[in-house]
Amino acid sequence: MRGIAFLSALCAAALVQANFHTAHIYIQPVENSESPTLLAELAYDPSLTTSSSIISYEAPEIPESTQLVRVGLYDPKSSSWISGTTVASVDNFGKGFSPNLILSIDENGEVLSAALKGVRIDAGQTRDFGPQAVVLPALKGKQPELNKPVVLSPEGKKVEEEEKTFLQKYWWMIGIVVFLAMSGGGGEK
Repeated sequence: MRGIAFLSALCAAALVQANFHTAHIYIQPVENSESPTLLAELAYDPSLTTSSSIISYEAPEIPESTQLVRVGLYDPKSSSWISGTTVASVDNFGKGFSPNLILSIDENGEVLSAALKGVRIDAGQTRDFGPQAVVLPALKGKQPELNKPVVLSPEGKKVEEEEKTFLQKYWWMIGIVVFLAMSGGGGEK
């Protein structure tokens, strides 16, 4: 009996275990040919897009002449970008803005692209001024609603359907009329 309880507790613990992935976000000035530098490391659970967090964040050292930066996943070993990149203004790191790092993931939890968005801070509303992580899953779009298919003859011409007669369309109304006629009228006194 104790073995079954232990086994069920073990199965429940396995189900509760989260499947966290990590992503290393890099930043590179667009105007300069400098190599990308690590901006942040994010942890996220693909099944729960609300459970994302920033493990580490390093404020970037951006030269003053820089206007735009590239943000994405970068592989330092192969010196290539491994995800879709986005271009953002350096104003997203300015005073009064909190950087939001946005990850777009596919149905398997793999990162498709990374983006950066500066969100204006209202000191009266929030005390959380640090960077935030947002995970956007790729969702299947709405499918079109189609009418009935067109029927073609063996020659490839459209087959015209016969129009139903009045009796074929409204045969059930005859039963209602007969029922009302038979049940109508009361007994005489």
